[in-house]
Formats: sequence, structure tokens, C-alpha cells
Amino acid sequence: MEIDAVKLSFSPESLQALNGIIALIMFGVALDMHPRDFQAAFKSPRPVMIGLACQFVLLPALAWALSLLLQLSPSVALGLILVAACPGGNFSNFLTHLARGHTAISVTMSSVSTVLAVVMTPLNLVFWGRLQPVSAPLIKQIRMDPSEIVVTVGLILILPLTVGMFTHLRFPRIANRLRKPMQQLSLVFLFAFIVVGLRSNWDVFMNYIGIAFWAVLLTNAAGLAGGYWMARLCHLTLPEARAVAFETGIQNSGLGLILVFAFFDGLGGMAVVAAWWGIWHLISGLILAAWWRRKPVPA
Repeated sequence: MEIDAVKLSFSPESLQALNGIIALIMFGVALDMHPRDFQAAFKSPRPVMIGLACQFVLLPALAWALSLLLQLSPSVALGLILVAACPGGNFSNFLTHLARGHTAISVTMSSVSTVLAVVMTPLNLVFWGRLQPVSAPLIKQIRMDPSEIVVTVGLILILPLTVGMFTHLRFPRIANRLRKPMQQLSLVFLFAFIVVGLRSNWDVFMNYIGIAFWAVLLTNAAGLAGGYWMARLCHLTLPEARAVAFETGIQNSGLGLILVFAFFDGLGGMAVVAAWWGIWHLISGLILAAWWRRKPVPA
């Protein structure tokens, strides 16, 4: 059976659990956020603007170009574009810190990109998806309304982000106690969900992982490298460039999974790409962060 005809099975309860996990992740991230993070973006906007351009312009363009170059099937191509259209994952903040990068810029980029994702994710998905000849019919067939994605992303990302920031401002002691446990547990829950989900669809995943493996690996590598070198070409410092690299290559693939099941009925190629990206970018990110940590950063 062609991967475009395969549909992964997740129960309604498991999808609700995934919604809760993503909201939990964003709440944990927001416990470490303050309105001044956004003020910093306006006071020193250049690194953040370069990073956001890499996040919302460079990465989707790279995903689109690689989907053409690799001659991917429609659902795999659209899955790659979908994940590239999602905002950066909060794991990027930890990786930036581990790699001796500019953590403050990383946190600011994560915060701003999450807010912008309400508009940019559906916009990029529809634009690049229609520009890819093989995936364009899928978007037309689904008759996806971008406003529905705006609502979905808003409820999953913006609402918990607002509640988390409110908790940080009004109840700082509670926020301090919850911050690390929430961030650690949410990542564990997300990883566990992906593993359990793959286990219940193991035959499908093993039969088709070869199709998605290289597409995800190359796009993730292109995002990390493209973000870094674009930042360096724009004369950002090494710590700033490392932050931009992780914000470009580390994606909120959990959100991608939610959108696959909410708007594409669990279409096989899209779900396999989003699930595998969620595993692979943790591996590639940790390897790169460990390597950069060994490299001295000039004062």
C-alpha cells in the first residue's frame, strides 16, 4: 500500500492527551517568561528578527526545495512542509544553553515565534503546500480553512502561554517551584506519547520509516546549518548564531502531529514525518550541542 493511502490510528483520548501535553509544555516554558522578554526583542531586535526570518522563511523554503529534490510522495512532502511551518520547540532553549549559546535570545525567539505561529503556521503551510505540485491537491482536497488552524494553535499555544506568564508575574514562588519539574516532565510525556503512538502503529512505521528518514534528517540538518550560517553572514556573534541555529532546526513537532490528525485525518506520510522529526531532532540537537560545548566561544 502506498504511504499516501495509509492512515495512522490514534484514539480520540490519545489525541486529547497530546493536546494536553503540548499545552503543558507551553505552560512550562511560560513559567520562565516575562513581558520584558518581548521588550528585549524590541530594544535589540536584530538577532531576533534574523532568527525569525530563518524560522518562518528559510526553513519552510528549505523543506519545500528538498521535497522537490527528493521527489517525495504527496503526504511526506506536505508533512515536511507542515513541521517546517511550526514554531520552534522549547527544547531549543536547553540546547542553546548546553551549547554555550545566547540563551536569552533563544528564549525570546521561542516566545515571539510561538505568538507569531498563530498566523505564520497556517500561512506557510498553505503557501508552500500549494507551491509543491504533488502536495497541492491534498490541501485542496482537505479544503483546509486557515482560520481553523489559527483557533487550534491559539488554544494549544497562546492560552497556556498566557496562563504561564500570569503565574510567573503574580505567583513567582509557585512558578519557581514548578518551572524545572514542568519542563522536564512535559518533555518526558511528549517523548513517551510518540513512543507509545509508534508502538501502536509499529508495522506502518517500520514499513515506511525509510521514506521519511532521509527527508527529515536532511531538512533538520539544513535548518540547523542554514540558521547558523545565515546568522554568521549577518555578522551575529557565535553565541547568537548558535541560538538561531537551534531555533531554526528544532521544531514543535508535537503541534505538527496535532494538526495532522485535526485537519488531515492522520494521513500516513505526514504523521510519520512529524513523529520521526520529534525523535530525530532531539538526537541531532544533543549531538550538535555537545560538540559546540567543546568549542571555545570568544568573550
